[in-house]
Amino acid sequence: MRDTRESRLLLVLLIAVAFALITVDIRGGANSPVDGARQAAAAVFGPVENGVAAAVDPVGNAIGAVRDSGKRHDKISTLQAENEALKQKLGSDARNRSRLNQLDAMLKTAGEGQYGIKAAQVVAIGAAQGFSWTVTIDAGSNDGIKRDMTVLNGDGLVGRVTTVGPSTATVLLANDPDFTVGTRMESSDELGFATGHGDRPLSVQLLNGKAKVNPGDRLVTFGSQADKPFVPGVPVGEVVKVDPSGGDLTRTIYVRPFVGFTKLDIVGVVVQAPRTDPRDEVLPAKPKPTPTPTVTVTATPSPTPNGQGNTNIADQNANPDGNPDPNGNPNPPAGNANPPAANANPNPNPPNPNANGDPNGNANADGDQ
Repeated sequence: MRDTRESRLLLVLLIAVAFALITVDIRGGANSPVDGARQAAAAVFGPVENGVAAAVDPVGNAIGAVRDSGKRHDKISTLQAENEALKQKLGSDARNRSRLNQLDAMLKTAGEGQYGIKAAQVVAIGAAQGFSWTVTIDAGSNDGIKRDMTVLNGDGLVGRVTTVGPSTATVLLANDPDFTVGTRMESSDELGFATGHGDRPLSVQLLNGKAKVNPGDRLVTFGSQADKPFVPGVPVGEVVKVDPSGGDLTRTIYVRPFVGFTKLDIVGVVVQAPRTDPRDEVLPAKPKPTPTPTVTVTATPSPTPNGQGNTNIADQNANPDGNPDPNGNPNPPAGNANPPAANANPNPNPPNPNANGDPNGNANADGDQ
């Protein structure tokens, strides 16, 4: 439409009419004179509006979904991150408790042996040097770690430091075949040298071929000169097998180490040796043997008829014929185990062939007095 004077006048006229109708409609309220026209327009244009809305709504919803998809994705990502953090927290609580227990046990061992230690965590297994039984810890020269330092945990000897970097170090474990440490037997003080055998017990060569050793005996480190690579008194293990003595100069025993080398986590590097040898003080107390219950059966004698603790046959039975004893006693004396028949005299007066009367007290058959 061209912009002419007539078109501008028509536009102004339409606007004036619209304002006039709005004013009349507002003032009329419920009885507005244009209400009928409004209802007629609604009847005509309502179906058209519904059809247009039905056609346009899916497009509008799609546009809204696209517009809100970023917010929804961010909310889902936030919820997923919160769930993951919660899972990690639940898992880390159990792990933290385990680490705390390991740290407490290690500090107890260090305190009993008077070792100055630097705590570290095992971060890798194996090393580039090709050792078969090694671990890498997250402490190095920046933490005061040096080569040939003793490594322990709450159970006992772990190994020794072999390679040191600025922030990490390599530890050769005590069960490695290239590992050797001097040992001392508990109580007997017998000396020897322990060598690793992987997942099998350590073998120990005792210097005394006639040493008396029993399964269950325990060993600690003997210590090295200047306390490198080993400090004294660190628990090593428990004897599980003893080779028979064949008269050799040395004797071989097999020792199960206290440390579980497949589940290492928190360890301590001894950076300061003890002033004096702790000897056996670091070893844990031996468990007390469980007492074996003993059942004692006591026999209770039954009461006897005469109350004197014995049974007297003569006391229980009268003379079989009722005749008095030849000595005037109605019953044999107490304590006589002979039966009444052996003690009683069935006929106190022996028969007299010269007597006039019958031996049994009957009159003579011939009637003589």
